[in-house]
Amino acid sequence: MSSTGTSSHDSTPAGAPRPGGPGPLCGRTVSRVGYGAMQLRSADGRASDIALLRRAVDLGVDHVDTAQFYGDGYVNGLIREAIRPEDGVLVATKVGATPATGGPHPLRLAQRPEELRASVEDNLTSLGLDCLPLVNLRRTDAGPGLKAEGDQVVDLDDQLAVMTALRDEGKIAAIGLSSVSADVLRRAIPVGIACVQNAYSLLARDDEDMLARCAAEDIAWVPYFPLGSAFPGMPKVTDEPAVVSAARSLGATPAQIGLSWLLHHAPNVLLIPGTADAAHLEANVAAGAIALDGATLAALDAVRPRSGEILAG
Repeated sequence: MSSTGTSSHDSTPAGAPRPGGPGPLCGRTVSRVGYGAMQLRSADGRASDIALLRRAVDLGVDHVDTAQFYGDGYVNGLIREAIRPEDGVLVATKVGATPATGGPHPLRLAQRPEELRASVEDNLTSLGLDCLPLVNLRRTDAGPGLKAEGDQVVDLDDQLAVMTALRDEGKIAAIGLSSVSADVLRRAIPVGIACVQNAYSLLARDDEDMLARCAAEDIAWVPYFPLGSAFPGMPKVTDEPAVVSAARSLGATPAQIGLSWLLHHAPNVLLIPGTADAAHLEANVAAGAIALDGATLAALDAVRPRSGEILAG
């Protein structure tokens, strides 16, 4: 990978069309359909994982989301090996958690300023970079998953202080937020926020006001769980009758319709669907080319969101 982790390269490899069209992120133009690397551990081993990353690049993907705590550095190592400087890929990572063993969860929170700094250093090392293009601060203000307790309840200002210091030191180029509330976003905007990653889908739309605020502030909206998840109380978009009907009418899969709706819903949406399967990767990229007509969009927009039913995992 590039020693700086940044590139002015704004065209996709080998002239591939941009999946989902172009979108702004960190002062660059990226494809609106990117790739989330969390699931990148196939049964066929490391060579297959690297081949999948190369296939994503060949398909025009130039925004990859990762974290040191994905496989305790395994995923970052794959990205370091597979992605070349000339690919022009923006690699976004995150801090705020670290791998854990022997407990009920594979992660534990690492929210304290010194832990955030240590995680940035670990990401720099495992990715082989001098500067991380984008680092998302993963908090626990919203969405399912771990909740901060004890010394892991850290004031936002203390976290932003270390993140901006790391940016001033040239170790990170841009700051994003993950799993945050509207109030946290409001407080963080003055330091300069490149993106927000929150749980959001056709059926989970509690953050509609935040999405609009991000659009007004030129902040990218990068939803995780774009099709729902296995967390208790999170409905699956692919099971929604209106989605299944649209897929049947358009010759697409329900997953493709769910992803396409997100791209149509707001211009600042950037997708990072994850998979360890090459066929699913190609289907996710193809979702960026699906056109939803007015009637289909109206039917999908009319679906009752059920995000208020989400339970903390």
